[in-house]
Amino acid sequence: MHEYEKSIADNIADPDRFWLEASSEIDWIAAPTIGWDEDSNSWFPDGQLNSCYNAVDRHVDGGRADQNAVIYESPVTGRRQTFTYRELQAEVARTAGMIAAQGVGKGDRVIIYMPMIPQTLFAMLACARIGAIHSVVFGGFAPPELAKRIDDAEPRLLLTASCGIEGQKVIPYQPLVVESLAQARHPVPAVLLFQRETLRADLGDGWAQDWSEQLAKAKPAECVPLMSSDPLYILYTSGTTGTPKGVVRDNGGHAVALEWSMRHVYGLKPGECFWAASDVGWVVGHSYIVYAPLFAGATVVLYEGKPVGTPDAGEFWRVIERNRVSVFFTAPTAIRAIRKEDEDGALYPASNLPSLRAVFLAGERADPDTIKWLEKRTGRPVIDHWWQTELGWPALATCAGLGDVRRKAGSAGFPVPGYQFHVLDDDGKPVSGEGVGNIVIDCPLPPGCFKGLWSNDEGFQKAFASYPGYYETGDAGFCDADGFMHVMGRTDDIINVAGHRLSTGQMEGALAEVDGVSECAVIGADDMLKGMIPVAFVVASGQQSEAELVTACIAHARSEIGAVASVKTIHVVGALPKTRSGKILRSSLRSIANGQDVTMPSTIENPDAIEAILAQLDVSDH
Repeated sequence: MHEYEKSIADNIADPDRFWLEASSEIDWIAAPTIGWDEDSNSWFPDGQLNSCYNAVDRHVDGGRADQNAVIYESPVTGRRQTFTYRELQAEVARTAGMIAAQGVGKGDRVIIYMPMIPQTLFAMLACARIGAIHSVVFGGFAPPELAKRIDDAEPRLLLTASCGIEGQKVIPYQPLVVESLAQARHPVPAVLLFQRETLRADLGDGWAQDWSEQLAKAKPAECVPLMSSDPLYILYTSGTTGTPKGVVRDNGGHAVALEWSMRHVYGLKPGECFWAASDVGWVVGHSYIVYAPLFAGATVVLYEGKPVGTPDAGEFWRVIERNRVSVFFTAPTAIRAIRKEDEDGALYPASNLPSLRAVFLAGERADPDTIKWLEKRTGRPVIDHWWQTELGWPALATCAGLGDVRRKAGSAGFPVPGYQFHVLDDDGKPVSGEGVGNIVIDCPLPPGCFKGLWSNDEGFQKAFASYPGYYETGDAGFCDADGFMHVMGRTDDIINVAGHRLSTGQMEGALAEVDGVSECAVIGADDMLKGMIPVAFVVASGQQSEAELVTACIAHARSEIGAVASVKTIHVVGALPKTRSGKILRSSLRSIANGQDVTMPSTIENPDAIEAILAQLDVSDH
């Protein structure tokens, strides 16, 4: 505990000194002498570096050339490949040369619309190598969403593949990309397409160039010097209505924060294996599949598959066992899916995963029942932690690398050094006791957080306008008597029932404890008398009747939270609608409950879930 508390105190006392010392773990072309600079709204403004060099080349130069850098696991194709740091350097340098040959240089944008294959990771690092700004768009997004991002980023080049594989389904990318290019106002000068063996695209009319042909002609490119404040990437948040919000990350602060987090939050050592079971279309994939593990000189797993169904609920455990993963990071929804398929652990390995030290969860609130089940199954600490696309790295956690071992199921932990949290009411006053309020963070934010929104300064400033001097997270929660922070959900998930501010996240936590409930979501529905009432959607895992499950849920919620927060309307459904990143689409459930039109989000993983709920509730097709 001492090391964590000392880091917190040191950061509060002199954040510039704290982060300048942390920056010494990065290889700089010109080391920074300035910490935070208010005028430029950036960290280390006089520093000069290259992120690709720090992720790849420095490890080749520093003696890790023959260590595995990337392990590609693809149960959907049956392929497994490894790349040493030397091999990774060669692949990335050649890919960078291919991109540069298309006329792309420093500051130009490159959209990467690709699946979870090694070429996607090569492309991201290659852009960083030559100073191009990459923007990864989740492969399989609908054409209108890709077109919006093309128009916002105005790329000089689009990189894609012939197909993606989602579970057992092959998704051809050619029609999606062609339609996107037709819809976009911005003309993209060049498209490169990587042909996959699973499904090849027709390039006959010349709409795209063949990736492999262009790569064969390319000359390796060297790393270019970049200022710390130069943009590294644009990542559009998963919201799908209106103008997309492109979060901009810089080079220097990003490298310092992510390298620091690997050692001090996750406790990972150079040479160990780290696996974040996510997708590079989301911020977790950017931060903890591509950049952070490689900054730290670790080995990273790049996984193309699902927690269940590719082929079964034991695949995650086999990947951990086969690759000697030390720290595993996934979403609670993945663990719930595994538990639903293999509650008794028949597919859990007899070896008990000897390499594994800890499991980290993020992406949505981890309900205590899921955490307890996973801790019992693995015998390892299961650490819930919290952050956002805008922040880019953990803000609340149990910092295992700083010797902290305190955990409380239902809490995301304590502030990570660099972040100072407050819980305020709508008037900006501190909420007393354990009252639920708006979670805000002191400014300036630490290194690694977003430095703006692409071509949208007004939107960026809005995040700091409601509570001057603070960043408004948009999440609601409370700090308990022991100092643990509890993030209960988005502020629009705090509902007002007859004058009482209640957390739907708290209700979900109670329902998740009921035997026979595998997943649940609680939303606030409009009510003429009370203003709002809680409505629950529950997925059953047991054999009891629907009536018995509903009765048990109502009784447990009442006993755990109280009569005022009683959930009386409960729908037992076959599945909850989710995004491809695993988040439950509560806004869609809210629309269903309120009888409003339901627009099928392009981010949805299972559109049939919405159709089934509409049919079950006898709601007309909106």
